Amino acid sequence: MLSVQIQSKLKSTEIPEVRGGVDIKIGTVYYVLSNMRVVQCSMPDPSLVFVEGTGVSVEVSQLTLAINGNWATQFGIIHDGGSFDLAVYNIHIYTLLQLADDAGRLSITTVQCSANVGDVNIQFHGGASIFFKPFISAFSGQISEMIREKICPAIQQAIIGLETTLQEIPVNIPVGQYISLSIPLTSSPAVTEQSFELDIKGEFYSRSSPSEPPFSASVFDVPYAENYMLSVAASEFLVNSAAYAFLSSGALQINITDDMIPKISPIHLNTSQFGAFVPQLRTLYPNMEMQVLLYASETPLFSFSSGVIDIHVPAAAKFSAVKPDGTLVPLFRLDVDGSFSGSARIDQNLTGAFQLKNLTLTLGSSEIGDFKTDTLEQMAVMAVKMFVLPKLDAALKAGFPLPTLKGFSLINSQLLIKNGFVAIFTDVQDSLTGL
Repeated sequence: MLSVQIQSKLKSTEIPEVRGGVDIKIGTVYYVLSNMRVVQCSMPDPSLVFVEGTGVSVEVSQLTLAINGNWATQFGIIHDGGSFDLAVYNIHIYTLLQLADDAGRLSITTVQCSANVGDVNIQFHGGASIFFKPFISAFSGQISEMIREKICPAIQQAIIGLETTLQEIPVNIPVGQYISLSIPLTSSPAVTEQSFELDIKGEFYSRSSPSEPPFSASVFDVPYAENYMLSVAASEFLVNSAAYAFLSSGALQINITDDMIPKISPIHLNTSQFGAFVPQLRTLYPNMEMQVLLYASETPLFSFSSGVIDIHVPAAAKFSAVKPDGTLVPLFRLDVDGSFSGSARIDQNLTGAFQLKNLTLTLGSSEIGDFKTDTLEQMAVMAVKMFVLPKLDAALKAGFPLPTLKGFSLINSQLLIKNGFVAIFTDVQDSLTGL
């Protein structure tokens, strides 16, 4: 991106006219070189080097510019003119850039810039262009110096453009209907001779009722992976803040009706079948449809340990009978405590698999009296194993594409799950050039 910005600014650089006069014994021939414009910029890939405590140095060697322009002469009442082609070779540029934190956004500024111009070759066309040949060396030096003086301002404008782009990157990003992601920097980048590190407070918020979760983030250190270009890590806090944001938004709930139950299920939502587990249903509300409001009663929490992802899901299920007119009659509430364990990996996509560790049901409240929940618990465990987990694992087996940077793709990616965080180590490839 930076090289594209630099080339764009160099191509749009305005080069001033060159004026002068040559004494030819019988008078002075006045000349002007005008309308000079950069028509081609050949720039090899820049060399980037981390500079500890500052940022990054950008060095470009053997940059070449092709310039077109017009020439004109006047000797008394005699006028002549034509065009010329100018090639500037072996331009060397060195720029030192400082990386900093500006109100939570990454900031980049130019600290130092120098430029040297190598060879200049000029070809004049049309009119009495042969007149200029003895003076090409004088033109070359003057034009070479003008171009050299224009390079660093063009670099500065390219960096300002890049800085403007960085400042336009939002630190609060809507993620679907219910939540948003906040990703401000917490400090200036830590730059060493080998890498630079960004510390970001990644946290999800409810879009309708944003608030801080009842848990805090813990400090964690990501191991340095010298064989990869990029390392990205996320703590348990980031994932759990998303769960809390969904809970605060009221998104972690669903109304379950009988038409949503698979036909092959051994039990359906009606008082006749549920009467086998709750006997009083058959006498109090015979032959009625039922409906269940299933919701998270507290924030589902993720925890990461070596190679393992654990999920604890506290939930509740409110059961109601449905009268013929559609009115709901509250029956009872079951409190659900579920825990799952799984793993994740990166093939071409991010994939994973989960299994049920434990599921318990207890009677939270009842409008129809007490009853035992042992058999219902067994049925719930069976339903999760037979219907819920197979669908979940099928989706996780297919996987999800890794997020990418615009114009780049991630290759050779590896996933590491450690105590308190998960990290991805990867190389980055230009999607157009494959480099």
